[in-house]
Amino acid sequence: MPRPQSPATLVLALCLGAACPPALAQTPAAHTAPAPRVREVPSVAAVDPAGLKPGEILFTDHRDNPSAPENGLIPYLDWLKARPAEAQALSPYPGYKEPDYTVTLNGVTKPRHETLKVYVAEGRFVVARPAEAIDLKDLASLAFIQAMDPAIKHRTLDPADVTPTKDPAAAFARRPDRPWCEGATACIESRYDLEGKLPLGVRLANKLEEGSAKKIAEFVSFQSELRQLDAAQAAPLTALTKIDTAPVGGLEQTIFWVNQILRFGKFLAVLQPMPNDPQKTVVTAYVALAIKGDVLDRKAEYARVPVLKNLLPAQVLMGNSTFNTGTSISAGLPVYARNRIAAFADAVAKR
Repeated sequence: MPRPQSPATLVLALCLGAACPPALAQTPAAHTAPAPRVREVPSVAAVDPAGLKPGEILFTDHRDNPSAPENGLIPYLDWLKARPAEAQALSPYPGYKEPDYTVTLNGVTKPRHETLKVYVAEGRFVVARPAEAIDLKDLASLAFIQAMDPAIKHRTLDPADVTPTKDPAAAFARRPDRPWCEGATACIESRYDLEGKLPLGVRLANKLEEGSAKKIAEFVSFQSELRQLDAAQAAPLTALTKIDTAPVGGLEQTIFWVNQILRFGKFLAVLQPMPNDPQKTVVTAYVALAIKGDVLDRKAEYARVPVLKNLLPAQVLMGNSTFNTGTSISAGLPVYARNRIAAFADAVAKR
């Protein structure tokens, strides 16, 4: 049963963004800078894809206000209003609402509404082959997902063991129209072990709550379904990509259950013939991740935990801390999203 965030959970929030106490700090790595092939733009849709160089990736994650601690994050309800086509395509399912559930504290059960803040990255690249020549079936596989980020390990999950289906306490995360993974190309359980000295940070967090029945894990686990989209399913996505040619299909991985910090995520790629040049393919890819609002909002508790005083969760989750490390989730969401889209571009180019 979900319960309010504690100081130890806030420590984990920092560790997920790769921040740990100063004693555990690592030297900042140069990888946090975008690779030269990634060209940052205010709007991917505003750039003519015909002008893209081979291997070049257009990228935006809406981080246009560097002075804001939560630069690049948008409240879920604001997202629905400000970018409706994006929200419709990248939410877990049509009509998704922020979670409502009950929480029991000291024997008292109360209803709780959970607010979310969303990070969205968008990339676009061109493949020098006709869209029909790209094998979507080959992309919609567990092996392909594993290749996107070797630091995250995946295994096939029995749809009957999906947490929102199996656990009554997770019923709020069920789809209203069908069970998760029903008819999916693959049902996946994934695990990301915290890298470097981060597990030591988690042990410190657990010590701060000595006697607590629930210990924080030294890994992030999540469940997702992978789907290949045919031309008909991808057709409405032109409202999102703003490319006029009819999509030949797409790939969609929806993360519907996460053990900590995040509530949902989605990777979506749409393949379309290049306007006026059907011998080339325009690929638009998206990474969306929804962060539980209380992870970012409960700053008053830092005073009780000295190691947190100078570390904001938003800062580390958005990759702006000297404690960020690696090239995966521990590097912060922007680095993770860039690397995921770049890895997808490389893999598509080889097929």
